[in-house]
Amino acid sequence: MQSYVRLMDAVSRWCGNLASWALLAACLISAGNATLRYTFNIGSNAWLEVQWYLFGMAVFAGAPMLLKLNEHVRVDVVYGGLHPRTKAWIDLLGILFVLLPLCLTVAWMAWPFVAEAYAQGETSPSAGGLIRWPIKLAIPLGFGLMALQGLAELFKRVGYLRGTSNLDLHYERPLQ
Repeated sequence: MQSYVRLMDAVSRWCGNLASWALLAACLISAGNATLRYTFNIGSNAWLEVQWYLFGMAVFAGAPMLLKLNEHVRVDVVYGGLHPRTKAWIDLLGILFVLLPLCLTVAWMAWPFVAEAYAQGETSPSAGGLIRWPIKLAIPLGFGLMALQGLAELFKRVGYLRGTSNLDLHYERPLQ
């Protein structure tokens, strides 16, 4: 279990770095597009689509890293004040009965969506638009990576509850 956890944590870290670079590229392209459009009246649908492709990639690639860092979105009504073992149980059950089934179902159901776009050579209806299958592929890959990191998080909780590993369950509730 520990070697799998280390591997998945490394993969999620790499994907998180990829997400950071994708967001930076999207911001630079956005600034460049705006500058060209308002300064020289030049625009390109392809560059606009590259922006949202990069943003979509960042969301799907960055989500497993957020799960690894325990910074994912949660409904925190009482979680923050609970005992660490109780938090570990809540996390374990949530991963097992919500996160993993949801991720695996979406990843599985998205494959035909990707395959159809690829087989048909689907492109954007916008003039100069891009092919669509690469961004559609981000859906099953992103949810698959989330499931794999979820499994690593499940193993971490099991190890913590067995007393064989330490786990930082600190969760700081965002300011409202």
